[in-house]
Amino acid sequence: MKRYFQSYDLQNNTLNVIEQLKFKHPTEIQHRVIPHALKMKSIIGQSQTGTGKTHAYLIPMFDRVNSEQDDVQKIIIAPTRELAMQIFEEVKKVISFSNEKWTAKLVIGGTDKQRLQQKLQNPPHIIVGTPGRILDFIEEGTINASTVNSVVVDEADLLIDLGLIEEVDQILSRMYEEVQIMVYSATIPKGLQPFLKKYLTAPEHIQIEEDVLSPEQLEHRLVPLRHRQQADLIVEASKLINPYIALVFVNKKEHADALAEQLLDKGLEVGVVHGGLKPRERKRVLKELRSLRYEYIVATDLAARGIDIPGISHVFNAEMPHDVDTYIHRVGRTARAGLEGTAVSFYQDKDLTLIESLESRGIEFFNYDIKKGEWVQVKKWNERKQRQKADHELESEAWKKVKKQKKVKPGYKKKMQNEKDQIKKQMKQKQSKKGKRR
Repeated sequence: MKRYFQSYDLQNNTLNVIEQLKFKHPTEIQHRVIPHALKMKSIIGQSQTGTGKTHAYLIPMFDRVNSEQDDVQKIIIAPTRELAMQIFEEVKKVISFSNEKWTAKLVIGGTDKQRLQQKLQNPPHIIVGTPGRILDFIEEGTINASTVNSVVVDEADLLIDLGLIEEVDQILSRMYEEVQIMVYSATIPKGLQPFLKKYLTAPEHIQIEEDVLSPEQLEHRLVPLRHRQQADLIVEASKLINPYIALVFVNKKEHADALAEQLLDKGLEVGVVHGGLKPRERKRVLKELRSLRYEYIVATDLAARGIDIPGISHVFNAEMPHDVDTYIHRVGRTARAGLEGTAVSFYQDKDLTLIESLESRGIEFFNYDIKKGEWVQVKKWNERKQRQKADHELESEAWKKVKKQKKVKPGYKKKMQNEKDQIKKQMKQKQSKKGKRR
């Protein structure tokens, strides 16, 4: 059943903006969030990347801005500068399509603070920013928190990871009690729960089951790393898949720099994004990423959480992540907007527990290797383990069929062992015949 934005209590100007954004039908999270957000209810929104979450809060937020009132009415808090900048780009796009004189400002660190203070002398309707800089301006009186009627806390689980939730706590404590708070997070970690209980009274909890793991959209390939270099395997794989844009994940910024350098040495167009970049360098790289300068982007998980790059055809896990949720975040960067995508993961023995957990979540892995310039299907990662398990079960069944000796005679153990081996051999032959018949 198709849904339409016209069915919500949205103003004509907002519907016109939506039309110019070329949104035909609301996504699942938009459909479930917008009606509650328009009623100024507090919301906990749980969804993965690529579900249309940003516009789920931007659309109702803009719809309820009073353009005749010259004060800060809405604040969007993001954990990283990259994510704040990305959200602000969408905010500017909405404003450019509007007939209303909406205003917005980006408030993040790494910029000229004095210059920004001067700009905020004329309060914008909407502020998008990072917790530290927003809190600074509230404490200094540059931003008047008492006029704010709606706050979005985006990527809240990442705020926990980065230790920034206390700053968000201090921002909200300076606002009036009835302020609408919308918290968006892919997961709800334990560290976030006290914050939610403190500030959200009877919130609407909206959880969207992510479909990025659907095999129709996304293929998951496993490649054993063995004693090879990740850079060599990426080059070999790229000759076969010819990616439009490939996002390459590692677990540490030092590894990102090293891998990017190796790929550059091999003649690939490579950009690198991690938390160790200086503000000016980070801004330059992000601009180049959006202009599609690079075919390969090497990134750490924290840095990639704020980046939305269109056209990612492949995700490489040069290093497997430490947990299931991080894997899902990573692969969710491809196979978006109905397009196909491929996630290629290089694994080692230490990653087998994670792979097993991912399979229990319904992910189907295809096992490949690259030999002589071709993809070759190889044995399943846990085939040896399954064979050992089957052999152990067969051994147990064979022992059960061994006749127990009423009187113990010399050499009885050896005799029983031989009998067990004979029974086990017969059972294996029987299973083999059954398999051939199938």
